[in-house]
Order: sequence, then C-alpha cells, then structure tokens
Amino acid sequence: QVRLVESGGGLVQPGGSLTLACAASGVIFSIDAMAWYRQAPGNKRELVALITRAGMTNYADSVKGRFTISRANAKNTVYLQLNTLKPEDTGVYYCNAQGLISTYRVNDLWGQGTQVTVSS
Repeated sequence: QVRLVESGGGLVQPGGSLTLACAASGVIFSIDAMAWYRQAPGNKRELVALITRAGMTNYADSVKGRFTISRANAKNTVYLQLNTLKPEDTGVYYCNAQGLISTYRVNDLWGQGTQVTVSS
C-alpha cells in the first residue's frame, strides 16, 4: 500500500524559515505531480505549490518569492522550503500526489498533514 508521510513542521517566529519534506512509500513506479496544500482553522484547504514530474512549478500568489517547491523523483520525495514566514502562513500543510503509478493507479493521494505555526 502506498502512502505519503510529511515531516518538518513546527513553531517558527515571523521572518523565519522551515523545510517540509514528504516521502511516498510503497511500490511506486512514477508520480505525475506532487503538491503542497495548507488549511488554516476555519478556512478551506488551498493549493500552496505544485511541481510536475518534469519540474514545472506553480505557486499561490501569497507565497511567490518566499516558498520553493522541489522534488527528487528517484526518492519519490517532494520538499517545500518556506522562507520569510508570516503569521498568515500558519496552518496544517498537506502533501498531495497525483497520478501515482504503483501496481495500481492512484489518482489523488494525501498525507496526514504537518502543523506549521508562525508566531512570536
């Protein structure tokens, strides 16, 4: 069974940095796109950043220039570098994999989430 496991969340002061990682485990042949979403209390889950297998990226306007998404295809791992963090970046960050090919196809897979809190 394939699954996504996130790591790297925590408490950081405004202006600080964090690095999130998400590793896909199980029998995996390929993953089309990997992404990070976040959800703040009372808000809908929103896309933060996405990266295709070829390395094309897309970012939410609110994080452009501050966050960087990257992936290591050989490790089935996606990273999110969060810089110049603001209190409004606080939320649960979820990893997402789209078009995952194992011994079966998984169109949409989610991790359990990791908490990021930006506060002084």
